[in-house]
Amino acid sequence: EAQLVEFGGDLVQPGGSLTLSCEASGFPFSEKSMTWVRQAAGKSLEWVASINAVGFIPIVADSVKGRFDIYRDNAKNTLYLRLNEVKTEDTAKYYCLIGFRTLEEPRSEGTQVTVSS
Repeated sequence: EAQLVEFGGDLVQPGGSLTLSCEASGFPFSEKSMTWVRQAAGKSLEWVASINAVGFIPIVADSVKGRFDIYRDNAKNTLYLRLNEVKTEDTAKYYCLIGFRTLEEPRSEGTQVTVSS
């Protein structure tokens, strides 16, 4: 059974940086595109970024373009999201999902990012 576990969320000041990790198991990670989504309190799930299986086609949402980077290490079965120049509106719980531009209810715990001074 596929399992995804997110790590790295924290309290960070506006303008700061953070790297989130998603450790995958139970499926052929290196053969799957992967996606990050987020959900702020009281708001709908929002697609953030996706990357194809070999990591050559990363795409990010307009709201984070130029600030967030998605990348992966297939040898470690791990997906990453680097958050730079964070804003208060980036405060949310972040989840990883299997697929490209996937937007579905996460089954994992997610990791909380809070941007505040």
